[in-house]
Amino acid sequence: MPVLRNEIGEVLRDARLTQGKTLRDISSGARVSLGYLSEVERGQKEASSELLASICDALDMPMSTILREVSDRFAAAESLEIVPVMPSIPDTVPELLSSMRSR
Repeated sequence: MPVLRNEIGEVLRDARLTQGKTLRDISSGARVSLGYLSEVERGQKEASSELLASICDALDMPMSTILREVSDRFAAAESLEIVPVMPSIPDTVPELLSSMRSR
């Protein structure tokens, strides 16, 4: 299961890079330190709703767009969890093989 702060950070970074903006551009627009914004993008800090709103304003994006992308990522991860990664291996040996080995 993904971690919320990591997904939010990745979505924010993707949005910033898509716009061709630097951390400095967004940090000054959002009135947050460059270091703190970097930590948010790397998933090392949780952004409060107020900080997230400021970052979204600096990106000129509605918060709903950011949260929708995060939600889509969670939905994709959840759908992958119901698919077994490896086929199940039976705990017992079929009867035919057992009888052949005992001969």
